[in-house]
Amino acid sequence: MAKNLSAIKRIKTSERNRLINRKYKSVVKTLTKRCLLNIDNLESANLNDVQLSISQVYSKIDKAIKKGAFHPNTGARKKARLARALSCAQKNRID
Repeated sequence: MAKNLSAIKRIKTSERNRLINRKYKSVVKTLTKRCLLNIDNLESANLNDVQLSISQVYSKIDKAIKKGAFHPNTGARKKARLARALSCAQKNRID
């Protein structure tokens, strides 16, 4: 265990930030899974519902980037994967 006061404070701060980051990451994962399920069931789900779920995920990803839980490239990658999944699902729906 650290004896230096600044090291003790740093341990507390890093633990607090770790828990906050974990919440952001968990919410993004959960919303992403729901969104991908909606995209997979695009035949039965309304396109507006899918668009709404994607916008919610985008919002949470952007907030996680702003708070520092995600690197900006990680957030962009996650959003691009969702957009690509929607695009492929729409293309398969039309064919």
